[in-house]
Amino acid sequence: MSMTAVQREMTDDAEGFVTARLAGHWFALPISAVHEIFPLTRITTVPLSPPGLIGVLNLRGRIVTALDTRQILGFPARKEPPSIAIGIERGNELFGLAVDEMGDVLTSLPSERERPPSNLDKRWRDVVVGVQRSEDQLVLIVTVDRLFDDIVSLVAS
Repeated sequence: MSMTAVQREMTDDAEGFVTARLAGHWFALPISAVHEIFPLTRITTVPLSPPGLIGVLNLRGRIVTALDTRQILGFPARKEPPSIAIGIERGNELFGLAVDEMGDVLTSLPSERERPPSNLDKRWRDVVVGVQRSEDQLVLIVTVDRLFDDIVSLVAS
């Protein structure tokens, strides 16, 4: 007997994830780590900033550091500037992780997730903790802590 989406949401072990597309891959971040989703508008560039730092913006009175998630993970930059970001708060600072496209919320049980495949692109390997099949595609489950390790090393360089 399979569980319906409503039954799955009511299961204590189920977790919610925000999905987004980046460089041709669908990935997911835990809802608990996501502060909000917002458009990337009115960005002020920061002189002499590292390549993955797009700039800063004011989001309802808060300064947000906008990051090019593609460059942080080693993918080539998009031809057009990113237009949407996932807001993640770390250490009282708000960061906007630019993505190519937003997806739906994914409700997932640990038993539905698999280990990352051994042939996973090396750019994803360090930040992905699992994968889940969703319709006809794989969704990469990303750990925010490991992703921010990459961001800290980028900003520190």
